[in-house]
Amino acid sequence: MCGITGVFAFSDAGRQSLTRLQASTDAIVRRGPDSQGHFVYDQCGLGFRRLAILDLSADGNQPMTDEAGRYTIVFNGEIFNYRELREKLIKKGCRFHSQTDTEVILQLYITEGRSFLKKLNGFFGFAIYDKEENSLFIARDRYGVKPLLVYRDEDQLFFASEMKSLLALGIPRKLDYVALSQYLQLNYIPGPASIFKGVKKLLPGHYLYVKDGKVVGKAWYKIPYDPKKVAKNKLSYEQQQQKLVELMDGAVQRRLVADVPLGAFLSGGIDSSVITALAARHTPHLSTFSIGFKDEPFFDETKYANLVAARHKTNHTVFSLTNNDLYEHLHDMLDYLDEPFADSSALAVYILSQRTRQQVTVALSGDGADEIFGGYNKHMGEFKVRQGGFKAEAVTGLNFLWDALPKSRNGFFGNKVRQFQRFSRGMLSGVKDRYWDWATFASEKDARALLSPASRQKIGKKLAEKRRKDILENLHADGDLNEVLLTDMTLVLPYDMLTKVDLMSMANSLEVRTPFLDYKVVDFAFSLPVSSKVDSTMKKRIVQDAFRNELPPELYDRPKHGFEVPLLKWMRNELRPLIENDLLADEFVASQGVFDVDAVRQLKAQLFSRSPGDVHARIWALIVFQTWWKKYMV
Repeated sequence: MCGITGVFAFSDAGRQSLTRLQASTDAIVRRGPDSQGHFVYDQCGLGFRRLAILDLSADGNQPMTDEAGRYTIVFNGEIFNYRELREKLIKKGCRFHSQTDTEVILQLYITEGRSFLKKLNGFFGFAIYDKEENSLFIARDRYGVKPLLVYRDEDQLFFASEMKSLLALGIPRKLDYVALSQYLQLNYIPGPASIFKGVKKLLPGHYLYVKDGKVVGKAWYKIPYDPKKVAKNKLSYEQQQQKLVELMDGAVQRRLVADVPLGAFLSGGIDSSVITALAARHTPHLSTFSIGFKDEPFFDETKYANLVAARHKTNHTVFSLTNNDLYEHLHDMLDYLDEPFADSSALAVYILSQRTRQQVTVALSGDGADEIFGGYNKHMGEFKVRQGGFKAEAVTGLNFLWDALPKSRNGFFGNKVRQFQRFSRGMLSGVKDRYWDWATFASEKDARALLSPASRQKIGKKLAEKRRKDILENLHADGDLNEVLLTDMTLVLPYDMLTKVDLMSMANSLEVRTPFLDYKVVDFAFSLPVSSKVDSTMKKRIVQDAFRNELPPELYDRPKHGFEVPLLKWMRNELRPLIENDLLADEFVASQGVFDVDAVRQLKAQLFSRSPGDVHARIWALIVFQTWWKKYMV
């Protein structure tokens, strides 16, 4: 695990960027505090920061060059089947000088070329320079667990694990206003776009090949979802459960390999509990870690985590936080963001990662299960919309009531009203519009209204339509819920959930591993019919049923609260001066020129009203953006 960065120059002007490689590498020191390294040859420069996980000796340092001196690699990630791959390469005559997965990747490229990617089971972003061909090969893992950003102009190509590395290399700081508009809707920026024009996120499951001034991009992996094959799935539901347990056990075992202390996040939900139960089979006295909210019992799930920990005899640690604890870490967390990202639960993940890192260097997590098996309330909502019937029609018939009642995420009644209103709206929409509505905190109209007239004029209408169309391309009117999950895998998972975990864990030099995103598990999940995942009574049905004997019964039949920060109360108290007198003050907003002063003022008024709805999520998006703007754009 580490951070990588690099330069490939196309001209003499581009070669000047090589002098900034050290600064680019220094910018991501928290991704890799254990060592650093650089490689510069002719028009290519590679930078590396290491968080040592496997082969802690100097033999594992990067950049790593092969014995002949032709190929050099920088690699961020972990390959969990590297030992099997290594043994096969040794039988073919390959010689190894380390016990790392890095060297396995390098030898695979040397012996097999670009086709070797499908053999890798793990997560990664890497670049390999071929001195003889003067070529650069850059690749990203199947689901986007590890980030990889790319900037290109006529003089050079840059790549890096984080935006701050690209900023150190000197990229132009020009806002992408379409990306900004989507950020104001989603609270994150979907790829391949970024907040800056010219900087692209290499899509999950894609690679770039750079040679002779040409950059060729290609998809090397796509989730093998085929509705016809799903319909022909012959496994009984009981056989599906057995297969899932087998695949998950293998996925967890593979992710227990480390030369440093390892543990697991345990939130008290089904997913992290499944990971803990499986890991505890193979690791006596597994270290597990939970986070709780002393002041917010609605969000606190530590009692369920404690039940799981007791059942599987783990060494369990609970980090119980007050709202003051959250506030104390706010500015450190915001300071680490080098692109606007406003999933508020990132703050809790930041603190959990920081505290966990004091005891272990690697943590397993349950991320990915909701997206592949249908674990969100919106998935149940989608199922019920498609089922129709009296109850669904009744909710829509009470639209006037949902519009009138107060709505808020921060209490049971207000949250239910909010959900009924969104469901009712979805009943009246087509599948694409419904998906977008349920994925966003603000409509496109409301997001644009928040921008100043000058900013709105900079949004290319055709480009905005194309980006939205690309995101929703897997959804069809005659499709089923699996298409919704597939869309989550290409939008919500890489650009919200995985971005959050990577940024917050790496800010604290902690590696997080996600067994549910083992490609064997994901491929299997998308071979299953919807009925195995969601029915009229249960979300994530097969996961819950397959592991029922492993988990305390109290985990079942309770509402899913998620992993959220209680922002509303916080904004009305500790954060109020920051909102009213600094980041969202009329004078600052006016001088900045990005947002409409009156629109921002209306949002603030709603925030402090009796019916705030989801406005605190939109305010948070503005706070995050304004903090980022002050650091990188002023």
